[in-house]
Amino acid sequence: MLRKTVQEMPTHIWYICKLSTHGLFLQLAKEPNFPITLLLKNGSIFILLPKYSFVYLQKNLNIDNTKLHIEQIKEWFERDQVFDNKQIASFYRSIEPNTKESTVNWRIYSLVQMGVLTRVGRGKFVLGNKNSYTPDIPPKLKTLNNRLKRSYPFLDYCLWTSALFNEFMLHQPGKFFLIVEVEKDAMESIFFFMKENKYSVFLEPTKELLNRYIPEEKETWVVKSLVSEAPLQNISGIQLPTIEKLLVDLFCDTVVLDAQQGTERDRIFEEVFEKYTVNENKMLRYADRRRKKKEFNEYLNKISKFRQQI
Repeated sequence: MLRKTVQEMPTHIWYICKLSTHGLFLQLAKEPNFPITLLLKNGSIFILLPKYSFVYLQKNLNIDNTKLHIEQIKEWFERDQVFDNKQIASFYRSIEPNTKESTVNWRIYSLVQMGVLTRVGRGKFVLGNKNSYTPDIPPKLKTLNNRLKRSYPFLDYCLWTSALFNEFMLHQPGKFFLIVEVEKDAMESIFFFMKENKYSVFLEPTKELLNRYIPEEKETWVVKSLVSEAPLQNISGIQLPTIEKLLVDLFCDTVVLDAQQGTERDRIFEEVFEKYTVNENKMLRYADRRRKKKEFNEYLNKISKFRQQI
């Protein structure tokens, strides 16, 4: 949303206010020092006139595609994994030296809408329109989800499985964990609820506990605490983790996700960044909630295929 306020207006009978970027002319009634607020949102312009009626004008904000230099920008950044808005501004100013920052911002917005660029963080982009990550939902998770909804309709929880990492791994683990993350105060209630329903389940297990008592079954249930403000997505009525949450959990949880550590972890990160759109800001916010932001940030700096040092 663009907001521009004109605090001082000349004292002529009629005033003309021009937004050159959008080719819009506004003729305004006489009023000394007339404060005008112009709001631009979703392709429409709203003019807020203090002490006067509300005015609404519709304006088509399409940008001339020839000004975007799409093919040139693809060639310019084809070797860069990640680049920022300053680099994009440098590209446009190499063609048009006097290109304004506001013009660059509108061109970036258009390129993102067209799928030429994908936003992967605050002011950071990659070429192309990568896929959004949508995890598969195993039948066992669907069944538990239905039971939890019936018995705990107001409970905040997230369901997933460590098998979600399989598509990014070279060596496939022989056993997996079905993970139930719930509000901290509800952990024990859900644990006993699952025990009553004949689930083989652990409550916040330690590495020693898992090594001693993990059952022979291929899949084992684990109840864990759901970190507040964790990035989740709702698919078919089930709260599932986003790709950003999975990566941060992979970095932080070396107990339940022990089979995915070491070189496999590096491979998972690189494969995810290559295949899907990943929002760095969202990852860092969640890592901060898990009190691992500094360590996670340092780890990202080591992954050259994802983070370009600028």
